[in-house]
Amino acid sequence: MKKSNTQHISNVLGSFFDENPQLARKLSETRLINSWEKVLNPVISRYTSQLFIKNRCLYVKINSSVVKSELMMRREQLIRDLNSETGETVITGIHFL
Repeated sequence: MKKSNTQHISNVLGSFFDENPQLARKLSETRLINSWEKVLNPVISRYTSQLFIKNRCLYVKINSSVVKSELMMRREQLIRDLNSETGETVITGIHFL
């Protein structure tokens, strides 16, 4: 028996996130944080912790002053790379703690 009211899951999820933009934003922020280790290499990301996003700015605690200095020089490139991983502009800045 064939059901006549079927929809693709992508259409259902798309309309759900259109109706709930806060959830869509949180999902994008989670994707960005999860892609941190992919954008950096695992050796450098090992020195970072406590990633969170507040007011479109990524906050990262860094345990090494050398790594902090290196990442500060690459800040703009990191913003571009992280945003491109999510496919949208999730963050506009990075603060290193």
